Amino acid sequence: MAPLNRRNLLFHAPVALSTLAAWATAGARPAQGAAGGVPAATAFTPSETGGRSPQDIARDESYWFDVQQAFTIDRSIVNFNNGGVSPAPAVVQQALARNLAFANEAPAYTMWRVLEPQKETVRERMARYFGCDKEEMAFTRNASESLQICQLGFDFEPGDEVVASTQAYGRMVTTFKQRERRDGIKLVQFQIPIPAEDTAEVVRLYEEQITSKTKLILATHMINITGQIMPIKEIVAMGRRHGVPVLVDGAHAFAHFPFRHEDLDCDYYTSSLHKWLFAPIGTGMLYVRKDKIAGLWPLMAANEKQDDDIRKFEEIGTHPCPHYLAIADALTFHQGIGPENKAARLVYLRDRWAKRILENPRVKLHTSLNDGLACGIATVQIEGIDSRELADHLWNNHRIFTVGIKHAEFEGIRVSPSVYSTIEEVDRFAELMERAVKKGIA
Repeated sequence: MAPLNRRNLLFHAPVALSTLAAWATAGARPAQGAAGGVPAATAFTPSETGGRSPQDIARDESYWFDVQQAFTIDRSIVNFNNGGVSPAPAVVQQALARNLAFANEAPAYTMWRVLEPQKETVRERMARYFGCDKEEMAFTRNASESLQICQLGFDFEPGDEVVASTQAYGRMVTTFKQRERRDGIKLVQFQIPIPAEDTAEVVRLYEEQITSKTKLILATHMINITGQIMPIKEIVAMGRRHGVPVLVDGAHAFAHFPFRHEDLDCDYYTSSLHKWLFAPIGTGMLYVRKDKIAGLWPLMAANEKQDDDIRKFEEIGTHPCPHYLAIADALTFHQGIGPENKAARLVYLRDRWAKRILENPRVKLHTSLNDGLACGIATVQIEGIDSRELADHLWNNHRIFTVGIKHAEFEGIRVSPSVYSTIEEVDRFAELMERAVKKGIA
């Protein structure tokens, strides 16, 4: 095989992993670095990008062509709903297939005794990337599970209050409302501006809800229906001053734009890894600060000896370990693209369509274009056109998949391209939106 560089790593890794999958099916487990095996995946080196800025790389279509070819997507449709769940690149799919094949040879041995211990290496890598101790990182099936571990794991008394904005994810609101019915707590919700461009104002609005009965704040790192990035570190600091813990919903934030734990300083962080990390569907993460683990009940019962062990949150019975091992391949792919390059590309694609159609006064963007307040997700409305009907029109007539949103406070279609999206796809979407403004969608 030719020496590895950015281009042939993306193209050849899936082929080499196919060979590994075949070996696994045959019962063989080639040693790392063995002759004829898969070369170790490496991040792209600065020399391969010429020392250019992420903003310059974001506009380099030859760079992104390589990335696009790493995915196995159907180009007869345009998937602009990557905020829901993202396809995994071929290298991740092959890693999952390889380990699933091996696990099914003799699961009680191959999965539990061979593969399961390897999860600790993945835990260590993920913790290192996030900037925490590996004993603070748990793997779950999605952000909802991670959040519900926390929402249902705190001891509340009747009359206790929990705070969340009216833009909190619906499933998490449902979880608190169930605790209202079951435990007699009170969910306090409040509105924030759309878009929210004054950080101090957002923090003030959260702080206004705090009373002597407040026991928990739910704050969303990136709001799913608008792409708004919230001032988490400031909200956490404010909550800490009042002695109120802050649970962070990072479902759409992790691996979407660069940050580390020190940039948040939170005690509880959650995310889905099958969104912007491109890990296998059904993978998530939960961070709990080490001294907070013992005080949080797991969702499923764990042994008393595990009270202060982060792994108690992974006690869900028999589960497919190969999905968690492939998180490592997704992380390598993410690091290979470059987190800063990835975020810059997503912003570039967003701005390309958004700024173009915003020239029409009937177009309203519910997402800020200011630096640091959003990234790849944006929600747009054409006044006079029902947003769900617009989303249906784009799909039924042009096979462009977006999400029609009707919230109590606004409506629009959520648009979320990804690193595999092409300029042609983005421009075609913009053209169709302009046509909808001029001619309608009847």
